[in-house]
Amino acid sequence: MEWDEKKLLLNIRAADTDDLLDRITAYRATLEIQAIEMIERELHQRGVNAAQITAYAGICRQECLFDADGTAKMCSLCRRPAVAQGWGWHRLMQKVPVFPRWLRYCKNHKPA
Repeated sequence: MEWDEKKLLLNIRAADTDDLLDRITAYRATLEIQAIEMIERELHQRGVNAAQITAYAGICRQECLFDADGTAKMCSLCRRPAVAQGWGWHRLMQKVPVFPRWLRYCKNHKPA
Protein backbone atom coordinates (compact mmCIF):
# COMPACT_ATOMS: atom_id res chain seq x y z
CA MET A 1 0.00 0.00 0.00
CA GLU A 2 1.39 3.37 -1.00
CA TRP A 3 2.05 5.84 1.82
CA ASP A 4 0.42 9.21 1.17
CA GLU A 5 1.44 11.49 4.02
CA LYS A 6 -0.50 14.52 2.76
CA LYS A 7 -3.74 12.55 2.45
CA LEU A 8 -3.25 11.04 5.90
CA LEU A 9 -2.54 14.45 7.43
CA LEU A 10 -5.76 15.84 5.92
CA ASN A 11 -7.68 12.87 7.32
CA ILE A 12 -6.17 13.36 10.78
CA ARG A 13 -6.90 17.09 10.83
CA ALA A 14 -10.51 16.49 9.74
CA ALA A 15 -11.14 13.88 12.47
CA ASP A 16 -12.59 14.84 15.83
CA THR A 17 -10.51 14.40 18.98
CA ASP A 18 -12.40 11.32 20.22
CA ASP A 19 -11.80 9.59 16.88
CA LEU A 20 -8.08 10.33 17.10
CA LEU A 21 -7.97 9.05 20.68
CA ASP A 22 -9.69 5.83 19.54
CA ARG A 23 -7.18 5.41 16.72
CA ILE A 24 -4.13 6.02 18.92
CA THR A 25 -5.34 3.71 21.71
CA ALA A 26 -7.85 1.05 20.59
CA TYR A 27 -6.59 0.67 17.02
CA ARG A 28 -2.90 1.41 17.65
CA ALA A 29 -1.82 -2.13 16.68
CA THR A 30 -3.05 -1.53 13.11
CA LEU A 31 -1.23 1.80 12.60
CA GLU A 32 2.11 2.54 10.97
CA ILE A 33 4.68 4.20 13.25
CA GLN A 34 4.56 7.39 11.16
CA ALA A 35 0.76 7.54 11.52
CA ILE A 36 1.04 7.15 15.29
CA GLU A 37 3.51 10.03 15.44
CA MET A 38 1.27 12.23 13.26
CA ILE A 39 -1.82 11.51 15.38
CA GLU A 40 0.07 12.14 18.62
CA ARG A 41 1.37 15.44 17.22
CA GLU A 42 -2.16 16.50 16.21
CA LEU A 43 -3.55 15.57 19.63
CA HIS A 44 -0.84 17.60 21.36
CA GLN A 45 -1.68 20.57 19.12
CA ARG A 46 -5.29 20.20 20.28
CA GLY A 47 -4.21 20.35 23.91
CA VAL A 48 -4.34 16.62 24.69
CA ASN A 49 -1.27 15.60 26.69
CA ALA A 50 0.42 12.21 27.10
CA ALA A 51 -1.21 11.62 30.51
CA GLN A 52 -4.67 12.08 29.00
CA ILE A 53 -3.84 9.65 26.17
CA THR A 54 -2.58 7.10 28.72
CA ALA A 55 -5.74 7.51 30.82
CA TYR A 56 -7.92 7.05 27.72
CA ALA A 57 -5.93 3.92 26.82
CA GLY A 58 -6.49 2.53 30.33
CA ILE A 59 -10.25 3.02 30.05
CA CYS A 60 -10.17 1.42 26.61
CA ARG A 61 -8.28 -1.64 27.93
CA GLN A 62 -10.92 -2.09 30.65
CA GLU A 63 -14.08 -1.48 28.59
CA CYS A 64 -13.40 -2.44 24.97
CA LEU A 65 -13.62 -5.86 23.33
CA PHE A 66 -10.42 -7.07 21.65
CA ASP A 67 -9.47 -9.56 18.94
CA ALA A 68 -6.75 -12.13 19.60
CA ASP A 69 -4.18 -9.83 17.93
CA GLY A 70 -4.87 -7.06 20.47
CA THR A 71 -6.90 -4.83 18.16
CA ALA A 72 -10.17 -3.47 19.51
CA LYS A 73 -13.28 -4.82 17.85
CA MET A 74 -15.24 -2.17 15.96
CA CYS A 75 -18.89 -1.31 16.56
CA SER A 76 -21.14 -2.82 13.88
CA LEU A 77 -22.91 0.53 13.46
CA CYS A 78 -19.99 3.00 13.45
CA ARG A 79 -16.18 3.14 13.69
CA ARG A 80 -15.94 3.43 17.50
CA PRO A 81 -14.47 0.59 19.61
CA ALA A 82 -17.04 -1.97 20.74
CA VAL A 83 -17.80 -2.38 24.45
CA ALA A 84 -20.60 -4.97 24.17
CA GLN A 85 -21.80 -7.63 21.76
CA GLY A 86 -24.89 -9.71 21.26
CA TRP A 87 -27.62 -10.76 18.89
CA GLY A 88 -29.37 -8.09 16.88
CA TRP A 89 -31.07 -7.65 13.53
CA HIS A 90 -29.47 -7.09 10.18
CA ARG A 91 -31.69 -4.35 8.77
CA LEU A 92 -32.55 -3.49 5.19
CA MET A 93 -32.05 0.26 4.67
CA GLN A 94 -31.49 0.52 8.44
CA LYS A 95 -35.22 -0.04 9.03
CA VAL A 96 -36.61 -3.45 8.06
CA PRO A 97 -35.30 -6.40 10.13
CA VAL A 98 -34.18 -9.15 7.74
CA PHE A 99 -32.30 -11.76 9.79
CA PRO A 100 -30.65 -12.05 13.21
CA ARG A 101 -26.88 -11.65 13.42
CA TRP A 102 -24.13 -11.16 15.99
CA LEU A 103 -23.43 -7.44 16.51
CA ARG A 104 -20.90 -5.39 18.41
CA TYR A 105 -21.83 -2.08 20.03
CA CYS A 106 -19.91 1.02 21.12
CA LYS A 107 -21.01 3.11 24.13
CA ASN A 108 -23.30 5.19 21.91
CA HIS A 109 -25.10 2.25 20.26
CA LYS A 110 -25.17 -0.19 23.18
CA PRO A 111 -28.77 -1.33 23.84
CA ALA A 112 -30.17 -0.42 27.24
